[in-house]
Amino acid sequence: MNESVSESGREISMEQAQEGMVLAQALSDASGAVLLARGATLTAASLTALRRRNVERCHVVMDEAPDPAAQALAEQERLRRLERLAVLFRATPPDSAGAQLLALLQRYRQGGAA
Repeated sequence: MNESVSESGREISMEQAQEGMVLAQALSDASGAVLLARGATLTAASLTALRRRNVERCHVVMDEAPDPAAQALAEQERLRRLERLAVLFRATPPDSAGAQLLALLQRYRQGGAA
């Protein structure tokens, strides 16, 4: 098992990362852009996206119990993103390809498989 423990949490490989784990540090790409904020809860969708971007490691909170404040922030962010999708697709006819795309994006944002 390849992991290290510090004050900022436990560093693990993405193969060890599981749904429900909470990030102890913000996760950034090679150019420094933040992919997931500190306190974000990992979902199946976020894990898939991170692996697709070749992220190899992350720092997770050592405490197995999820942080309620972090979960509340993550839920607020999820709802904000869903509301943004609704605004972006507000003029989309219900039986169009755009409506199908919206449904897929909403499912992705809710943590389901697209």
